[in-house]
Amino acid sequence: MAMAMASVQLGRQTSIQDSPRSPEAKLGMQVEDLWDVQEPELSPNEKLNACFESIPVSAFPIAPQGIEIKSDASLAEAVQILAQNKILSAPVVDVDAPEDATWMDRYIGIVEFAGIAVWILQQSEPSSPRSPSSPNGAEFAIAANGMVSAAGLGALGPEDASITSGDFFEALTSSEFYKNTKVVRDISGSFRWAPFLALQKSNTFLTMLLLLSKYKMKSVPVLDLGDGKIDNIITQSAVIHMLAECTGLHWFESWGSKKLSEIGLPTMSPEHIITDAALCGALCNLTTENFVSVSASFGQSPVVHPCAVRFYEVYEDEPVLQAFKLMRKKRIGGIPVIECGGKKAIGNISLRDVQFLLTAPDIYCDYRSITAKNFLIAVRNYLEKHEKRSPMLSGMITCKRDETVKELIQKLDSEKIQRVYVTDEDGNLEGVITLRDIISRLVHEPRGYFGDFFDGVLPLPENSRV
Repeated sequence: MAMAMASVQLGRQTSIQDSPRSPEAKLGMQVEDLWDVQEPELSPNEKLNACFESIPVSAFPIAPQGIEIKSDASLAEAVQILAQNKILSAPVVDVDAPEDATWMDRYIGIVEFAGIAVWILQQSEPSSPRSPSSPNGAEFAIAANGMVSAAGLGALGPEDASITSGDFFEALTSSEFYKNTKVVRDISGSFRWAPFLALQKSNTFLTMLLLLSKYKMKSVPVLDLGDGKIDNIITQSAVIHMLAECTGLHWFESWGSKKLSEIGLPTMSPEHIITDAALCGALCNLTTENFVSVSASFGQSPVVHPCAVRFYEVYEDEPVLQAFKLMRKKRIGGIPVIECGGKKAIGNISLRDVQFLLTAPDIYCDYRSITAKNFLIAVRNYLEKHEKRSPMLSGMITCKRDETVKELIQKLDSEKIQRVYVTDEDGNLEGVITLRDIISRLVHEPRGYFGDFFDGVLPLPENSRV
């Protein structure tokens, strides 16, 4: 037995020496070394928890560049920075902070496409800021923070597609209001007493993975307390890339060889999918006790309370703003576009795609209204014309329930996407699997791990980072 183990170890070392390893793969090898010395009575899941608890986040490869946005930047400038760097969010630096400021004084918060989406939704309301009776900066900031009840609460149906005609966004983005309004300071979110929730270099991988999964953070800043600056930002995508680079390592293969259905993915069944726009709007703010009576009035059989439903759709003839309304309201990053009268998806709209409403508004001029289908067609034509790489050009990325975790991770990493839709043999949607879903199956939160840190914080206010 000892000779067999030695042979395995020697074979692995020879393989590692024969091929160059990426920084992510070397990190996976650290997990491998820790995996080999864990107590044999531990379950595989407990072993992984123990391994990740032993590795500091400072070991995670540094992102190529740290993008920051100055607090005096306009909304237009912020959109361009996020779009050009292909990122969902960025920390906001206070231009008035002294050089020796602590990180809590240096940063104001984080600006992200979610807040920008709320701003767009507010502009589509009847009392548009483009009118002579434009709201002042404070009112504008409140809208951007999602604090105006009119933004994102009601459902839009196909009959409302003309709310934003084809020239709406071209007129909006060419206005002085859009170009000159300084709202980055106001639309950046914060966390409790701090600009954002961040980790120190000494915090563990397990802490980081839990924040990116159970606590729904898209990215986690890692601070260098010495100079009061962000040293690294670890995203869900970066973690998935690390896992993809660990192919061939024993700890990864033992977990990655499992079928999706074996680890409980996708987490919802087909009957949990909500497509009816009126029903979506009616259910958005219901309490549990009122759910049954209202859903019954729509002829629906209540399966779960809408708070537990994680999968929403829009039909191709609905306004594209309905997709962003649902994403913002339900705190989800993407939504499929379904063919009228069917269950097959024709495409996906993600929260980051809101950038195309502001950075390329002229592409919609030929449309009388911007439906979800028109949006997909216009953006794809724009990307092909400008030879830009984008997940939107890849079409609808799908998988089956019998695929393995490793196959899904490789697909997510190679396509650079945030989610994959699960379909049956006929191409009908059965669910969705996100990056967060994958990470949440990798680790679990030990009892009392965070103490009472998050008590009273969940569910969180609209502009919180966790």
